[in-house]
Amino acid sequence: MSQRIFLSSPHMTGNEKKYINEAFETNWIAPLGPNVNAFEEELAAYAGTEGAAALSSGTAAIHLALDLLGVGKGDTVFCSSLTFIASANPIVYLGAEPVFIDSEPETWNMSAIALENAFRDAEAFGELPKAVVIVNLYGQSAKMDELIKICDHYSVPVIEDAAESLGSTYKGRKSGTFGKFGVYSFNGNKIITTSGGGMLVSNDTEELERARFLATQARDQAKHYQHSVIGYNYRMSNILAGVGRAQLEVLDQRVEAKRAVFKRYVKGLGDIEGLEFMPELVGTMSNRWLSVMTLDPDKIKVAPNALIDALEAENIEARPVWKPLHMQPVFEGKKFYAHDENNVVSERLFTTGICLPSGTAMTIEEQQKVINVIRMILQGSKVELTK
Repeated sequence: MSQRIFLSSPHMTGNEKKYINEAFETNWIAPLGPNVNAFEEELAAYAGTEGAAALSSGTAAIHLALDLLGVGKGDTVFCSSLTFIASANPIVYLGAEPVFIDSEPETWNMSAIALENAFRDAEAFGELPKAVVIVNLYGQSAKMDELIKICDHYSVPVIEDAAESLGSTYKGRKSGTFGKFGVYSFNGNKIITTSGGGMLVSNDTEELERARFLATQARDQAKHYQHSVIGYNYRMSNILAGVGRAQLEVLDQRVEAKRAVFKRYVKGLGDIEGLEFMPELVGTMSNRWLSVMTLDPDKIKVAPNALIDALEAENIEARPVWKPLHMQPVFEGKKFYAHDENNVVSERLFTTGICLPSGTAMTIEEQQKVINVIRMILQGSKVELTK
């Protein structure tokens, strides 16, 4: 069996050990410490926000953002449907109801048409949402100007779920900086990793301080342990923050590498009729966290799952596009607004899409193998890939 080619494996720089060793040498093994403070400052500086709070996961960051916005039992929150379930689970944690919004074709992200329809209905029933969670899928920014304009019209705050889009830009601004809060993830498969972790960013430093308070069990200022509100155990450890600092140092290089992987796929597969790649909206730059393509069933008779199975037979990891949340059994019966009743974009992308191996440590030879397996399955041909 050949060495496995993973979807998006961690890629260490070698400099992580420096920060980890400093933590050991100074005995900062406790959950907080100098690396946590420095990582927050360095990430905020990179993103261009006033501050950041380092947390145990991106999910924790979404949870805290919703909590800070006062989301609770009986409230509704609008959320992108085409995303990983972590975007919506915290809505349920707080006893609120998610309402799912379809994608649109140009970015595969939240549809302004569907969002406007959802708001009109909510206003008519006197039940405006407490927040809107807008996801930037696979590194591609949503149409933030259009979406923010709608949310501002109804005075509803935005949480920008940039878990997959750290390093991407929209009209020159860093992804994750457009809402009241932005969220990043440093899970093992993300463009940079802390093994597990996340970050909440905002220009509201008072709210970020409140987030840190809630994330450390909401302990009041007192000699004894006193708690006036319910908190969480959500802070990032000093050890993992050290890993994050080293990873952040090479983030721009990782973005360049991810984009190079995508370009090689386009060069190696772009001539196949019926095969299309995830678009990049004009005025944006996607970090191309994952290279994703769709197969037109009218032109390509190999189903996406069959191609995924064929790649697996060659020890190559590929996956379907996220199953939309409105189709998930756990959210059965929840409200959903389509981009077009005759064109449910998120469902079409799920049934036709494939996520390809996109790791920055993947060699050209490994990517060559992926491309040629795909070509052989789809049309019985091979190509020679060059740098």
